[in-house]
Amino acid sequence: MKATGIVVEYNPFHNGHKLHATEARKTTNAQIIIAVMSGNFLQRGEPAFVDKWARTEMALQNGIDIVFELPYAFATAHAPTFAEGAIKILDAACCDFYCFGSEDGHIQPFENSMALLDNQHTQYERKIKEAVQHGISYPQAVNAAYKDTVQTDNTNRPYVDLSKPNNILGFHYMQAAKQINSNMQAATIQRMGAAYHDEELKDQRIASATGIRKSYFETNTLHDTQNFLPGSVYQLLKAWQGDHSAFGSWKSFYPLLRLIILRDGPKRLAHVADVTEGIENLFYRAAVNHDTFDGFMHTVKSKRYTWTRIQRMLTHIFTGYSYNTRSKINTPTYLRLLGMTQAGRLYLNKQKKNFKLPIVSKVSSFSDPSLDIDIHAANLYALGLGKSEMNVDYKNIPIFIRESQ
Repeated sequence: MKATGIVVEYNPFHNGHKLHATEARKTTNAQIIIAVMSGNFLQRGEPAFVDKWARTEMALQNGIDIVFELPYAFATAHAPTFAEGAIKILDAACCDFYCFGSEDGHIQPFENSMALLDNQHTQYERKIKEAVQHGISYPQAVNAAYKDTVQTDNTNRPYVDLSKPNNILGFHYMQAAKQINSNMQAATIQRMGAAYHDEELKDQRIASATGIRKSYFETNTLHDTQNFLPGSVYQLLKAWQGDHSAFGSWKSFYPLLRLIILRDGPKRLAHVADVTEGIENLFYRAAVNHDTFDGFMHTVKSKRYTWTRIQRMLTHIFTGYSYNTRSKINTPTYLRLLGMTQAGRLYLNKQKKNFKLPIVSKVSSFSDPSLDIDIHAANLYALGLGKSEMNVDYKNIPIFIRESQ
């Protein structure tokens, strides 16, 4: 059975995600689509709109056969580490391909850019370092160094535009696969409809997850998002709305975050992963002075620190994820199974002896520092939503969908 892997967050799952799964299957002629999905906290430093179990069910009802969890240590990291963790999991699960959505839509420009940066590695890294020293953010420095490197090339080969968010992630996936000498082949499909960060719901069938979340938080209703979601996803979100006091967001999590910042103070905050250069003092003052997340963020935002970078620091503060804890986690060490279809279960039964990492379907039977972090993060996510039930990860078993929808 040929398997293709994709890296996802599904925050929430929408029509564009369903198209990605469909086209990935078609493009690579795969029988099985495996998604490695972030847990309850995401790469841009945000609590997930709904938890990993609800998002797993959405995926399995809309074209995904197996969902593995991307551990917190990778799911909340900057793009290279995020990509490294995801690719290692897909490689360990014996995927034949990995397929990502991109603004470019063709794999050759990615391969050309990989070759160019390999040839110009020393100069490229020097340009990044110099740009950072001039006070611009790391992502901006990388983009500037890349543009300058491409402009010096006179071969007229097409290169990928690394100012686009999906292109950037795709490029990191390819770099990660190369670093581990993976046998997986890379494939890409063009992203359709709204842009990755587009906040508006336009007159079309595909909107960004950002736009869908923004629509809900502005109107407090899911009605305007219905056309952009598969029917099963809309019903699952309606059910979530009935069972919970809120959808996941920093707005609802901020009272707890503020308490943690004020309780711990700058000295303790300085030990939290990614907190650096004295920004813990600014965080403390902002928490003292602001009782809303927007007010807090507009105080601490600067040219040096992107909104996403700050949110990642806040995620680690919220979960208590320290530099010391992160130093102990270097690579994925297991495959945390969140769900499968009937076809997915058949694949697991046929291939699991060939997997490079053990499958974890019951957390009580497996011990690992990274898994402990995921369980801890899930508990804190539940608290942020006002839920009293803890240790759901111990109680839930992998979701099983008999027929792929």
